[in-house]
Amino acid sequence: MFDALPERVQVYEVGPRDGLQNEKAFVPSEDKIRLIDALAAAGLPRIEITSFVHPRWIPALADADRIAGHYRGRSGSTWTALVPNMRGFDRALKTGMSEVAVFMSASETHNKRNINKTRDETYTAFEPVFAACAEQGIAVRAYVSTVWGCPYEGEVDAAEAADVAARLLAMGAYQISLGDTIGVGTPLQTRRVLDAIAARVPLGDIAMHMHDTRGTALANCVVGLEYGVTTFDASIAGLGGCPYAPGASGNLATEDLVYMLHGMGVATGIDLDRLVDAGVLAQTLLGRTLPGRALQALAAGR
Repeated sequence: MFDALPERVQVYEVGPRDGLQNEKAFVPSEDKIRLIDALAAAGLPRIEITSFVHPRWIPALADADRIAGHYRGRSGSTWTALVPNMRGFDRALKTGMSEVAVFMSASETHNKRNINKTRDETYTAFEPVFAACAEQGIAVRAYVSTVWGCPYEGEVDAAEAADVAARLLAMGAYQISLGDTIGVGTPLQTRRVLDAIAARVPLGDIAMHMHDTRGTALANCVVGLEYGVTTFDASIAGLGGCPYAPGASGNLATEDLVYMLHGMGVATGIDLDRLVDAGVLAQTLLGRTLPGRALQALAAGR
């Protein structure tokens, strides 16, 4: 067991976007930049720094243009941002983003309720975004949410998620991030999901975005490692709760993931001590204890 694990994986940091977008209180731009800089100093290779969704829908990220503009032309990490449509893409383009992300759901019901479109309507809306990105030389990452389960439909047919992933890759996405949006996945189910995905697309083009709502995120990531998945999304200190389980943890904490990977001999290029520094900073900026378990243990041991 574990004989065929990847030697190295990439951790894709989503805290500044997926984590902070759930905060009720607006985090000042200067504090967001301090957190992003701390993550970059820890060696995170890709950091999703904001979202160009209309501020009316995500007021916590109303400063997207300022945040993205601050990182224009800066080397080190790759800075990415979420765009929902061409209006969002146009804003991202003006700030010099070299990579953007789009999102949709494997569940038809969740897609309609989350972005007010059917899946077919979403593909149509994405076409000009992908075309513009190809013309401008901008990389596109695509999120597929509710792969392991939907708050409205229950368990989602993995073949549906595979169809969505295959279509988004064909449209021009360089990577598909499969999301367990409500954190219901178990290792056996993850095997079924990855078997279905692998039948349609190369697992080298897949990332896993696991939520820890029920404490199974790391176990599911181990299954992904065994299947050869080499990119995993995570959020500093576990920032970002589950919107369908108030009070529950949501995103997998970056420190938890990195601690496990390093303990298994899988390289990430991340300095765990500096990562803990970033987690402590996140707690300081938000004024509360965050759910990352490795953070609490490692910070307490200093």
